[in-house]
Amino acid sequence: MPPWKSVVSHLAALAVAVLFVSAGVWKITDPFGWSRMVEQLRVPYQISLPLTLALAISETFTGVLILVPRFRRWGAWLAAVLLVVFMIYIGFNYSALIGKDCSCFPWVKRTIGPGFFAGDLAMLLAALIAGWWARPTESKRSAAVVLGAVAVFAAVSYGSAITHQTGVRAPDTINVGGKPFSLQHGRIFLFFYDPQCSHCDQAARHMANYRWKDNVTVIAIPTTEARWAASFLNDTGLKAATSLDVETLRKVFPFGDPPFGVAIENGREKAPIPHYDEPEPGETLRKLGYIE
Repeated sequence: MPPWKSVVSHLAALAVAVLFVSAGVWKITDPFGWSRMVEQLRVPYQISLPLTLALAISETFTGVLILVPRFRRWGAWLAAVLLVVFMIYIGFNYSALIGKDCSCFPWVKRTIGPGFFAGDLAMLLAALIAGWWARPTESKRSAAVVLGAVAVFAAVSYGSAITHQTGVRAPDTINVGGKPFSLQHGRIFLFFYDPQCSHCDQAARHMANYRWKDNVTVIAIPTTEARWAASFLNDTGLKAATSLDVETLRKVFPFGDPPFGVAIENGREKAPIPHYDEPEPGETLRKLGYIE
């Protein structure tokens, strides 16, 4: 092979590997946040988390393979398949998803539109170049070991995320309606929302019809545009107190985009409430004993 082809193959492989490894590791280290992002791309919440974990392992594995010369062809073909499938999915749902955030790779901010396909086609071309000018693939056993190592890393990270999602101690107090309010006693439901978010508006209107138990306090926390908090609650009919301590709470209960909720009992997180499409969150809140 001419030296220039080898150089181009290495550079193309490096670019694709960086993108895929960073995307995969990002999902591995924040599976719950990413599952919420996946749901915004019209993926049902019932499969959003398994899909996130599968993508995390696949992308990381693909990036590692394409980075190592003796595995490069396999990595390139896997990258090509993932990119083509993703473009087909976005194309099929294009009218519903146009304009939505699709920042699949760290540091690369993208929205779904014509430029999205141009970027993915460029990555596809780079992957094909890297694979076409790579040497034949060797050692299936070694590739399987790499896959196993990535899967173990994902399992450990997921276990850590589960630990942080359950039983976290809430802050002692937050400011509610201009006064200190203790989070260490009783049952409390924290509802994080964006006043400009239609999904948040729909979720709040739906929860306004719940029959909340008498011992449950609902606190609504705007993540942005706090000046519209009162009008949001008034328009949706959700009976809740308001707190503006979003940064304090978000450090303890991390999440992606709203709507998001946390059920607290006697100062400890009882469960995160991340889903707001029927039958949720009513099904989970009812099981927890927060609503009739």
